[in-house]
Amino acid sequence: MPDTAPRLVYRKPSPSDVQRLFAIFGDPQTNLFNPAGPMTRLDDAHRLLDRWLEQWATQGYGWWAIARIEAPHHLIGFGGVAPLNYLTERRINLGYRFAVEAWGQGYATELGRDALELAFDTLNFPEVFGLVRPDHAASIRVLEKLGLKPFGVLDDVPGKAPSRVFRVCHPTTVPG
Repeated sequence: MPDTAPRLVYRKPSPSDVQRLFAIFGDPQTNLFNPAGPMTRLDDAHRLLDRWLEQWATQGYGWWAIARIEAPHHLIGFGGVAPLNYLTERRINLGYRFAVEAWGQGYATELGRDALELAFDTLNFPEVFGLVRPDHAASIRVLEKLGLKPFGVLDDVPGKAPSRVFRVCHPTTVPG
């Protein structure tokens, strides 16, 4: 891990984050590789935020609200590790969505390192997965930088090429 000062702060999302969540998840630019497209209704943002808060309440972890250290009240994204259904199989998934203003600055890689540290050092998960659309080169590069390796494909979007699945195992776990 690089010896650099952290640039991001993370916190559990709160109900007051719904407008910022909607702004980021509703931006067509942040959904270029999302087959479902941008979020179009504030109600959808409320439902997503409610799911995240339920995850935090029942499991004690989940996606974080993310801000720059120098501007902790301005959220630039959401992400972290949380369970996700890969069709019928539940996996611990690393994911993120950043506002366009935060792109190209290495924040996804920094978030990923911090999320994997939580997943392995604190939560002691045996493995973490990443699910990415096959044409999303930037996210694939982030997963590779973080040490995730190709694991397979998931035919999760009808009529589209399968998503790529990446995996990284706990540093003390030998892959099976």
